[in-house]
Amino acid sequence: MKKIACIGDNCIDFYDETGESYPGGNPVNVSVYLQRLGLESSYIGIVGDDEYGRLMINSIKDKNVDVSHMKVLKGNTAITHVKRVDGERVFGEDDPGVAKDFFLTDEDLDFIAGHDLVVTGLWGYTEPFLAKIKERGIPIAYDASDHPTLPQCKEGIKQADYLFFSDDDSSETDLRLRMQSIARKGPKVVVAMRGKYGSLALEGDRFETLGVEKCDVVDTMGAGDSYIAGFMSSYIGGADLLECMRKGSQTAAVTIGYKGAW
Repeated sequence: MKKIACIGDNCIDFYDETGESYPGGNPVNVSVYLQRLGLESSYIGIVGDDEYGRLMINSIKDKNVDVSHMKVLKGNTAITHVKRVDGERVFGEDDPGVAKDFFLTDEDLDFIAGHDLVVTGLWGYTEPFLAKIKERGIPIAYDASDHPTLPQCKEGIKQADYLFFSDDDSSETDLRLRMQSIARKGPKVVVAMRGKYGSLALEGDRFETLGVEKCDVVDTMGAGDSYIAGFMSSYIGGADLLECMRKGSQTAAVTIGYKGAW
């Protein structure tokens, strides 16, 4: 069975209008969705020694994700304030807490080397460690969120084998040009997640487009992360590009049908 290491940020998603709070964060979400899809996953990140930190560790562990290399530092667990507007999640202020102090030890790197893939992304403070992971022969999937042009994404794009980003505003023509530019910097697969417009993927010289799965939208929190989990679970299993996109879309449709990321 394939095993995937998800590394980087975590946060408590706090819904201001209701007072609800849910564990989340890009690599955390992906690790949980991969388990839901029948793969083995590990999460490596940092939480504070507070109530939210305990909630984060226990919640991830309850989903059968390997948390043996999570770290607890003195301080606050990251928190992100969120609102729902017509089912769409809208992010407000955030406090990264101890998550900004992310680091990997040699022991962590040895542990990661036992996996088939690493998933990480922008806001995870993992970029300084990506070259060391690649040196150990582990492919990397990197989520640049909706900011692939930010300076801190440069190393992530350079080291990534699979690059994901979100953009539901640009035209498909502009997206194709941007994706080709990104691909020239290193990634062999580039995927633009376009919200209600579906997704656009580039592998080599081949572009594929796919719409969204029909579903009732309750909360879009985690939609992109679940797409990545679905896509990569199929890709490392040898599926065709379009089938990987379809699996990503199906996985996202499940996630947006309930409140919170998972």
